[in-house]
Amino acid sequence: MRAKAVLFDKDGTLFDFQKSWSRWIGQEVVQISGGDPVIAAEIAAAVGFDAETGLILPHSPAIAGTEWDVARLFLPFMPGAALEDLVAHLQQTASGLIPVEVTPLVPFLLELAAMDLYLGVATNDSEAAARKHLRHHGVVDMFDYVAGYDSGHGAKPEPGMCTAFAQACGLAPGNVVMVGDSRHDLDAGRAAGMQTVGVLTGVAGENDLRGHADVILPDIRHLGGWLSG
Repeated sequence: MRAKAVLFDKDGTLFDFQKSWSRWIGQEVVQISGGDPVIAAEIAAAVGFDAETGLILPHSPAIAGTEWDVARLFLPFMPGAALEDLVAHLQQTASGLIPVEVTPLVPFLLELAAMDLYLGVATNDSEAAARKHLRHHGVVDMFDYVAGYDSGHGAKPEPGMCTAFAQACGLAPGNVVMVGDSRHDLDAGRAAGMQTVGVLTGVAGENDLRGHADVILPDIRHLGGWLSG
């Protein structure tokens, strides 16, 4: 066995990023623009959203950012709005989103649990939203640890969430694998001293992740084989 614990990013790793979040970003762009196509185009450019394809672009700061980071992108287009109020709005709409599983998570996580692994989630989403998304798919209680940017450990690419998970499991970081779809995930894991696995169910391509991951897999379905290999 390559590790004793696995720490997952959420969006782009457990959940398909584009299928889960592109529609949400598009709806926010339309709402904030008030339906004005010129303003909508400016907002879309600022947040890295392609309105024609309906997809989030690879360079979008929203991919690995927190709700505060996303709110700061929208704020210049909302004269007189308070950042805190905008964050609260984004938290409300994002937590109501139903993310799309990369693979049915219950059997996938049962397979890993049968390997006697500790399991965790570290996301730059809020902890409350993460728990709600996981609960929707009936898997929140299958994780030993769930942390968001607001859980007191900092946000990725800082290693705090990763280090806290290893400590919670009573393991040396080298016995933990961090699995993620972005450089933020992988750099956080490496900074904590963990093994790193990149997956291609986010926006980043293989060339983007190469050099940041010990191995790159198409998606989490291949993780069990790699761990036991």
